[in-house]
Amino acid sequence: MVLRKLIVREDEFGTERPRVIGWGDAVGREGGGLVVLVILFGALSLASDSFLTGGNMANLSRQWAVYGIIAIGELLVILTKGIDLSVGSVVGLTGASAAQLLVAGLPIPIAVLCAVLVGGAIGVLNGVLVAYAKLPPFIVTLGMMGAARGLVLVITNANTIQPLPEGFSAIANDSLLSIPNLLWITVVVIALLGFLLRRTVFGRYIYATGSNAESARLSGVPVPKVQVTVYAMSGLLAGVGGVLLASRLDAGVPTMGEGYELDAIAACVIGGASLFGAKGSALGAAAGALITSTLNNGGNLLGVNSFYLRIAIGVLILLAVSFDQIQSRLFAKRSP
Repeated sequence: MVLRKLIVREDEFGTERPRVIGWGDAVGREGGGLVVLVILFGALSLASDSFLTGGNMANLSRQWAVYGIIAIGELLVILTKGIDLSVGSVVGLTGASAAQLLVAGLPIPIAVLCAVLVGGAIGVLNGVLVAYAKLPPFIVTLGMMGAARGLVLVITNANTIQPLPEGFSAIANDSLLSIPNLLWITVVVIALLGFLLRRTVFGRYIYATGSNAESARLSGVPVPKVQVTVYAMSGLLAGVGGVLLASRLDAGVPTMGEGYELDAIAACVIGGASLFGAKGSALGAAAGALITSTLNNGGNLLGVNSFYLRIAIGVLILLAVSFDQIQSRLFAKRSP
């Protein structure tokens, strides 16, 4: 039974610890991303005197924060062997919704909450169509990507929404203890989702669903509910990212979030997640997002053509996928 292999329950004396297949190699996967980060930081600090300055580090952390939050939401779906192509459009829709609600006079907390719930509602719809209507995740989220982007254009009339209340911009652009608010928020998200995946029964259910959904179902895992929940969480986190991006820009921009779905998937893959499910971690996805953000930041400082940066990120994705395939084949050969 797959779930018996995936889950080891503690006895009354706590002599056994929960373990999930895939966590054992998670350290290696995260470690690879961290090694790339160290090398990247070292090379850029030598190539540019401006890279390690306080101002640039604050700017990098703000760039990374939104990508990191969206990537972690995407990771939850990828772990169940799914895909969410709608997160970029959800970012745009929630950011535009928050801006419109603020212009209409709603208090900032209520406007932010409503916008994030819009993202969650889209995620629930994606999950229901995948889990209960049995539609392919790629098709469902591709269709939702187009529908949500269309809603953004309808809401904004293809125009930028501003000015927004001053307090809204402070959410993303102010600092606490000289550390940007966005960085604090991202660290909290990483910690919470990392705990969810590693230390809770639901986290084990996610890995079990991605490993073998049918065997997990026969073992008692509520697979459809798990799928709906991970899509809902992906939508919620994309909603959080959209609100934070609108706050950072201090405007509701109709093109906001375009292409972010590919960046989120790239961050997950570079961070060690497998598109075949059940492999990956919140820290790895965040590290992958930081790698791509650092490449873009360093490239801008060095005046590197942005087209070359896209090529570099594409090569990283190919290398990460190739490494995952090689690792899977080696593991299969060693298995009895």
